[in-house]
Amino acid sequence: MSMMGELNYFLGLQIKQFQHGTFLSQSKYCRELLKKFDMENYKEVATPIATGCYLDTEEKGANVDQTKYKGLIGSLLYLTASRPHIIFSVCLCARYQANPKELHFMATKRILKYLKRTIDVGL
Repeated sequence: MSMMGELNYFLGLQIKQFQHGTFLSQSKYCRELLKKFDMENYKEVATPIATGCYLDTEEKGANVDQTKYKGLIGSLLYLTASRPHIIFSVCLCARYQANPKELHFMATKRILKYLKRTIDVGL
């Protein structure tokens, strides 16, 4: 096996090695995710979920494309590898993958708005 140089990018993780430690982030993946869901020009928010947000399995809301919603949830779950502070919000939204409504999709969009604000955060 040969040495191919310093590791910089692997499986969506950006890796920066310093003398005092290693920094992991997914800022490139996050930018691609924002671009994929057309959230690049939206306003940023300070928290991943609203304080008084109450999500439930409401029957009245408008249905959302289940495939798109599941894809967004899967992408957000992958981001939790370097962003443990969004796990609660993502898992809360992941509960409603069987029958997502507009309210649930708006909650996931808020997580994307929060990610836009914290795009360079990592471990």
